[in-house]
Amino acid sequence: MVVECSYCEARVDAKVVASYTEPPERESGIRLKASLLMCPRCENALLATQTDYVEDSSSEWDEPIRVWPNPDREFSWRIPDIVRGSLEEANKCFKAGAYSACAVMCGRALEGICRHFKTKSNYLGGGLKELLDQGIIDGRLFSWSEALHKSRNRGAHASSEKVSKADARDLVEFANAICEYVFVLTEKFNEFVRRQKRDGPRK
Repeated sequence: MVVECSYCEARVDAKVVASYTEPPERESGIRLKASLLMCPRCENALLATQTDYVEDSSSEWDEPIRVWPNPDREFSWRIPDIVRGSLEEANKCFKAGAYSACAVMCGRALEGICRHFKTKSNYLGGGLKELLDQGIIDGRLFSWSEALHKSRNRGAHASSEKVSKADARDLVEFANAICEYVFVLTEKFNEFVRRQKRDGPRK
């Protein structure tokens, strides 16, 4: 079974040590298979899952996804496509060791946020300041965004400066955190407030 080993940081044809398939869900007809794997290179254990639609006779198990250790990040559907695509690309670049490209894609995710909220400035720095003034991000997130902006410029322009692996990892985490706050946690809190107004506090 071909998966990415988080220890070797490479795709490997892992040996299936054991697997278990759950009964299909009644409503969706989806079934899940979990497999305990062994990396042929480092011999460390990995856990991967696959899904299948039992009602479709032509379907097959989809591509395995490593869920342990260090599973790939999945992004909420609440994050707009224009932003989520850049986050996914940033994570792919980091995994591939393209750290300058990772920084650029993190900056592009910020540009996506500005475009989503229709900021007036044609420059990222000005757009971020508008997001701060509008209360979409707070002072701390603005500081994180500025750090991302500077690193994006460092990665995008030809110079002797390089983006290190440690810096790229932090940039990905900052970009992910900003998007989670702006699009996911904010909307969840708004839903909570609306529910409280509609139903009232539970006794």
